[in-house]
Order: sequence, then structure tokens, then C-alpha cells
Amino acid sequence: MGKPAELKMDNVFLSFRGIQALTGVSLDVRSGELVCIIGPNGAGKTSLLNCISGFYHPQKGDIYFGDRRITNAAIHKRAQLGISRTFQKPGLFVGLTTVENLLVARTLYLKPSILSSALYFGREHRKDVKHRRVVEEIIDFLEINEVRHKVVGALPYGMRRRVELGTALALEPKLLLLDEPMSGMNIEEKEDMARFIIDINEELETTICLIEHDMEVVMDIADRIYVIDFGHKIAEGTPQEIKANPAVIEAYLGVET
Repeated sequence: MGKPAELKMDNVFLSFRGIQALTGVSLDVRSGELVCIIGPNGAGKTSLLNCISGFYHPQKGDIYFGDRRITNAAIHKRAQLGISRTFQKPGLFVGLTTVENLLVARTLYLKPSILSSALYFGREHRKDVKHRRVVEEIIDFLEINEVRHKVVGALPYGMRRRVELGTALALEPKLLLLDEPMSGMNIEEKEDMARFIIDINEELETTICLIEHDMEVVMDIADRIYVIDFGHKIAEGTPQEIKANPAVIEAYLGVET
């Protein structure tokens, strides 16, 4: 028997000034899964993640996270529920160091009162210690200790993407949304990123929904795959089922000769 759905999209429609970005898309991501979303450029994949994370609100349809309807919930409310994401381009504070970026990402959990802030002891001190411990664990997990005190804007592209992944983990997500985390990377950097994604899913037991164009990576790491084309979901299934699906081959994978 399958695990209960962590995320569910039900018949979602999204349009911009008459241009249909998503047309009746339904999908689910079960607790503990690593689900990949694939499709040609402009298919609506990022629009789909934007609906899940709250950057866009669909005109029709519903989105549920656990037993909560989050269709029109604010972005910060979704983050508080345990939804975190990365973007196609790293969203970092380029003038801050790696550690500082990770600590900034922890601000979701910082809700001190005026009195407790003025008198830095007790509960507020313990909370600060916890935040720093979480940051140190992320630094060790992603193997970024060597750049901990380096300004992010000066880091190589692949390392910046790893730091951005760390900022998403700093929210301690139940559901992690990754938008093309390997784009622009060389082979070695892709292998490292794929390894970290698998470890996040398996060791941290984090549910992951991933957009990726590298089909070799997708077929290696995905539990299930959804295929989007021109805003429509045209297929879903295991990697083997997707490889053999005629509609997917025609729209995206191509025919080997």
C-alpha cells in the first residue's frame, strides 16, 4: 500500500492574460518520494512549482499539503507548514558569506519579544544555539565547510547552487521543491548535486519534487515522473513506464535511431 499523499494538486488551471500556463493539472507527491517533473522548455513546469510554493495562485483547482488546503495561502504560511524551494537562478545574498546566508534563512523561526531580545539569555540564547547547530549540520552535510566564511558572490557557480540548497534545508522542510538545480553545471558538479539530493531524500527523509532536464539523472533518481507539455499533464509513471510511453517519446524524449 502506498504512502499517503504529502502534496496534492487537483485540476489546477493557471493563465496569464489569456495565455494558459497550466490546464487541468492534477498530481500528487507521496510522503518520502522523490518525484521528477519533466517537459520541454515553456511547458509550464516552473509555473507548477510556483503554484505549490505560493508565488502564483491558480484561477481554478485546489492544492493540498497534508490535510491543509493551501491553494491561496501566503508564501510564508507555506514555508511555516514545511514547504521550501530553490529557483532556476540561485536566490542568495551575494554580499554575505555562506554562514550568513544560512543564518538568514533561519529567520522564519526567529520570533523574539522585545524583552527577550533586550535580555539575551535563557530561551532566546538556547534558540540561537539551536539555529547555529542546524546551520553547522547543513554545512557538514553539504560539504561546504571550506567556503563557510567566503562571500557567496565570489564562489564558483556550482558551489553557489550548493549553498542555495543549504538555505532551502535551513527551513527544515517536509517538502523540498527544486527547480533545475543542476542547470549550468559540469558533469562532476551534477554528480555531486545528484548525490546530495538522494541523501536529502533518504537520510533526512525529505519529500522532494524536482524539475530537471538531464534525463540520465531523472531516470536514475526518480521514484515517479510527471510529464508536462504545453500546460497539460501528458503522462505519469515510473522511469521505465515513462521511457516506454509513446506520447512522451513524441513530445520530449525523441526517438532513438
